[in-house]
Amino acid sequence: MKAALPREVRIIGGQWKRSKLPVADRPGLRPTPDRVRETLFNWLGNDLEGWRCLDAFAGSGALGFEAASRGAAEVILLERERTLAASLNQSRERLKAGTLRIECAEALSWMAACAPRRFELVFIDPPFDAQLFERALAAAARLLVPEGCVYLEADREFTAADVAPLGLAPHRHLRAGQVHAHLLRAATLRPPAASPGVQL
Repeated sequence: MKAALPREVRIIGGQWKRSKLPVADRPGLRPTPDRVRETLFNWLGNDLEGWRCLDAFAGSGALGFEAASRGAAEVILLERERTLAASLNQSRERLKAGTLRIECAEALSWMAACAPRRFELVFIDPPFDAQLFERALAAAARLLVPEGCVYLEADREFTAADVAPLGLAPHRHLRAGQVHAHLLRAATLRPPAASPGVQL
């Protein structure tokens, strides 16, 4: 029997630690598990002061709000469903999250129109059944500044061979149940002798 999704998620760290975000009952909406988010931000160093971040498939907003809570200078959340975008705006207003901006937009189209080298970090967490992973990764890769990162959440592991054609290289990976979490970096910016265990 499939486990029920939580009706809310908590921000784990930063200025809004323990604040709650609602989770709507929508097909494909699957908030990043707490343990995975905690590990991700440990990988990133926890303090994102000054970073510009894009949460391309925002959903509950857990990733984007977490980044803003930890000091990101600008976080843009993309959500194509108007009701979910409205809920994200309500959370933004409640938390007085001035560095957050919600865009009601289709992620791939928005990223295609965005100027390149715009973000230090792009979150890619689309509905698994949409099979948007490769297209979303390709769109995200062109938006990265030098030494920027892409976080990918998928239903399978993406290997070095999978992401190399997109100009990316694996930096971290974990599996939690059916979720595969990846932290990727631009392949050309990674020293040839670096191992996946090198700290950011």
